[in-house]
Amino acid sequence: MNDLLRRYGKGLTWTFIGLTFFWLIILVVLPDFKLLESSFRPYLPVKEIGGPKDVYTFNNYLQIFGNEVDFNFFGLHFPLAARVKVFVLTIFYSGVVTLITFILAYPLSFYLAKVVSPKSLPTLFLLLFVPLWVSEVLRSFAWYIILTLKGPLNVFLMTIGVISEEIRWIDGYSPVVVTLVYAYVLFMLFPLYNAMQSLDSNQIEAADDLGAPWWRTHWRVILPHCKPGIASGAVMVFMLSAGSLLVPAIINSTTGNWFTQTIQGIMLEGQDWNAGAAFAFMLLLFCTIAVSVAMRVFRVSLSDIAK
Repeated sequence: MNDLLRRYGKGLTWTFIGLTFFWLIILVVLPDFKLLESSFRPYLPVKEIGGPKDVYTFNNYLQIFGNEVDFNFFGLHFPLAARVKVFVLTIFYSGVVTLITFILAYPLSFYLAKVVSPKSLPTLFLLLFVPLWVSEVLRSFAWYIILTLKGPLNVFLMTIGVISEEIRWIDGYSPVVVTLVYAYVLFMLFPLYNAMQSLDSNQIEAADDLGAPWWRTHWRVILPHCKPGIASGAVMVFMLSAGSLLVPAIINSTTGNWFTQTIQGIMLEGQDWNAGAAFAFMLLLFCTIAVSVAMRVFRVSLSDIAK
């Protein structure tokens, strides 16, 4: 606080604090509290709101356990509620998206931070930033066109003789995962790049001089230093993927529903905003727990991620 006052003066400092307070309390905390409060109230006609039937209950949360279906998970078959199945698969594939973005972003971030010449960095960053200037809707539609039955991907693979007939790529969760990886890979790349850039190159050279193979250098030197960047990127990619609605809605198949689509259907089609609030809060709560567990596994704190 004293550093802010010395650097910016009282007026600008209190402006920053006021804007931060407005963003956190008015735009984040209060809507979440309203979401939580609505999730415990029943869906009633307007004239019955505030009446004897308007009591707090867990019935909205229990709606997730209706309509059992057969759930096949890595060869295991067991009955599971349809909405629980969608919830579990959404969380699972969001984790898959996070893992794939890390696998793709790690070597590229190392190349940008420790290999490429400083003169080439602005051009490479420009090429990476260009897709972000395009709307996520347009990028999702582009992947939809690529993956359609008569799309460019099937035409290209048939032309070079890899496949003999068209493949229905838009089926299940695979096209959603591919599009989410494309949409959010940069949110993993830049935290990793920032972490690697702060690593002293002399440590890498010392490991090489001591005879460490490249994989051991990455495992024992670079990866431990990049834990805050990995955690930051994983949090952003996982939360964005689990809460994505545009991508699953556009790259959609009957066997690849996302949990956010379930929430949207309950709120807009069923007009049951209270049950939708319950489902949304369940998703928010589970994602928060998952992020907390990831931070504990990586042994990083919020201050480390904020750096």
